[in-house]
Amino acid sequence: MKQTYYVTPMVRIVNSLMQALLRLGIAPARMHLLTVRGRKTGNTYTTPVSLVEANGQRWLVAPYGEVSWVKNARAAGQVTLARGQQADVFKIEQASPEESAPILKTYIHNEAITRPYFEVAPDAPVEDFAAIAAAHPVFRLVKA
Repeated sequence: MKQTYYVTPMVRIVNSLMQALLRLGIAPARMHLLTVRGRKTGNTYTTPVSLVEANGQRWLVAPYGEVSWVKNARAAGQVTLARGQQADVFKIEQASPEESAPILKTYIHNEAITRPYFEVAPDAPVEDFAAIAAAHPVFRLVKA
């Protein structure tokens, strides 16, 4: 059974720590700071994310579903990803369920902490990931 994601005080502490490490450029290589403009407020919001690299492309996964950054990114059509002093703007393209499936399978394998938020096990067939793709949006990153 899938857990529901909540931003608890502990999540805020961990995210703040990860943001500091990412600003210093010393977090795990697949981790980045995602910054996106709010669709309602126009303010910018930043959160740590983990990317998947597959088939020569970079993918942004929303393991917790339709959270605010997903809605904001869709509305903006682009995101900024940063590590240390390097920041790049990317256009986003939402992947189809068939495209998303192997990316989600790789993501859940790489990011064990997110497994309780998925309806399938890491060793499930890729078809099972296609079936849950709508609940976990995946975006192809295209250099702007």
